[in-house]
Amino acid sequence: MFNDWDEKFRDSIESTFREDRVNHPSHYTRGRLEAIDVIEDAIIDAPTPAQGMLQAQALKYLLRIWNKDNPAEDAKKARWYLDRLITKFCEFE
Repeated sequence: MFNDWDEKFRDSIESTFREDRVNHPSHYTRGRLEAIDVIEDAIIDAPTPAQGMLQAQALKYLLRIWNKDNPAEDAKKARWYLDRLITKFCEFE
C-alpha cells in the first residue's frame, strides 16, 4: 500500500507531532519561553546554590501550575519550596 518514501514521510510527520516528554514536555513549553529558560535567568543572582535551587523548584511548580492535572498540588509543592527558601533567608539574618 505505501512505498518506502511514503512510510518514511509518514514516520517523519508522526514524530514531529509526537510530544518530546524528555527535552520539551508540553507542561514546560507553554507560551513564548520554556520554563527552564525563565528559571535559569531568575536564579542567576541567587546568593547560594541551595537558595537558587529552592527558588528554581518553586518557579517550576508555579510556571506549570495550569498545565498539569492538579493545580492545587503544584501550588502546595511551590509553597513547600518557598517555605524552605524563607527559612534559608532567616538563617542569614
